[in-house]
Amino acid sequence: MIQHEIPVIGGEDGEVVLITQFELDDECGLNCVFRGRAIEALEGDYFDALCEIRKILESENIIPFCYGASLNVYPSAMARQMGEGLRAYRLTMGVPSSQDQLVQIFDQGPDIIPASVSHQEQFYREWCMAGKAS
Repeated sequence: MIQHEIPVIGGEDGEVVLITQFELDDECGLNCVFRGRAIEALEGDYFDALCEIRKILESENIIPFCYGASLNVYPSAMARQMGEGLRAYRLTMGVPSSQDQLVQIFDQGPDIIPASVSHQEQFYREWCMAGKAS
């Protein structure tokens, strides 16, 4: 099991969530401890599990400050299949993704744009459409 201590947007100063990765059978699991509570998600890959956790955190107005919760970060199908969704691409509208834009979804950086799951998915759809228009 691997643990990630991730700062949050929308919480108290210095507030963090503790996310623990685990595998159960063929599924990728995350356990998230915050504010004395624990929530768990079990999905086909870690990015999907993080999205499920984020939806619950959103109801508390909390967004984890990590690449997996950044508006312009999304995994490719290959990153999901081959890497369990642990890495994703930083995306720029109208620019194809490239290896040098891969990030670890639980890492933090200065270029994170905190976003809800729905806004992140919308950005990804728009990025895909912009690529088809080119």
